Amino acid sequence: MDDTLLTLLQKVDTPTVCNAIEVAQGKRGFNAFTRGTMLASHPDGPAMVGYARTAKIAAVAPPDEPPETIKARRMDYYRHMAEGPRPAITVVEDIDFPHCIGAYWGEINTTVHKGFGVCGALTNGVMRDLGDLPDNFPVVAGSIGPSHGFVHVKEIGMPVTVFGLTVADGDLVHADRHGALVIPPEVLANLESAIRKLLETEQLVLEPARKDGFDFDAFEAAWAAFEAART
Repeated sequence: MDDTLLTLLQKVDTPTVCNAIEVAQGKRGFNAFTRGTMLASHPDGPAMVGYARTAKIAAVAPPDEPPETIKARRMDYYRHMAEGPRPAITVVEDIDFPHCIGAYWGEINTTVHKGFGVCGALTNGVMRDLGDLPDNFPVVAGSIGPSHGFVHVKEIGMPVTVFGLTVADGDLVHADRHGALVIPPEVLANLESAIRKLLETEQLVLEPARKDGFDFDAFEAAWAAFEAART
């Protein structure tokens, strides 16, 4: 992914990228996206784009492994998050879902990850400290809650599933207040042009619809131009 594409992806929302992937693929049916309503810590902020650094956590029950094992895995987790390609997004599956209680993403953990150069977090789990999360580190989560419970890391670097979306370590993820998606590697070469084409063709309908006097005849003409531009 070159810098021009990265900058463009950071400027557009996730629905736009979802549509643009279908433009690049030349067909409908792209389905590597989250299902259901997620919550965004910074709903008015820009999208986060990066290569996934994955892990699984749990928090409802205390860990049943020795404390030294849990501590060692925690350090392995942070080492994993501090390494790897950039930009990066941490993608964490809470295996307690849908009964998650442990707010893994609070002021301390988000600040640590931001310090590592990670640009945001995607999780089906819980976030908290909403007024104290650092700027430019968005969290897209399944819920909001006050407690960390018995939160502990279970696995590191394996495929995870968040709201129906399976993400492998290293996948390129785009996420915002609408949810998240995985960008297929095969569309990267054409994705910038697909996004620009999509934005341009959308204006064939949006511009007339925003003008005074817009009626069905104007819509019919605009829609015909829109469909012709998409083929």
